[in-house]
Amino acid sequence: MDKQGIFQQVALIEEQVGRLHQEVGQLKATVIGLLEENKNLVIENQHLRNRLQEKEVDKDEPNKREASQPKNSKEKRQPVGEGYDNLARLYQEGFHICNLHYGSLRTEGDCLFCLSFLNKE
Repeated sequence: MDKQGIFQQVALIEEQVGRLHQEVGQLKATVIGLLEENKNLVIENQHLRNRLQEKEVDKDEPNKREASQPKNSKEKRQPVGEGYDNLARLYQEGFHICNLHYGSLRTEGDCLFCLSFLNKE
């Protein structure tokens, strides 16, 4: 095989590797999209299960529900840390909670922006 043929063969392999790299990148983006969609569906399913359980409890025990409800509006407020807890739970489930990438799936480990937000008091 001559030098020209070897060079052409190397150039052809280089093109093939470039196309393969591009296809792998597209596949990676597709997988990330599917993982985000799957995580969102898992969360939505859990919320629906919780609501279904609440509906069943409401249907079975309406008197107990009325007796346990607070009388004044101050007691009806959500606890102060509930929003923070929800954000911490979202972060633990693999989503960003920082303002830069809020709601997107964390694919490369911990996010310093999210962690700094969680560590604020």
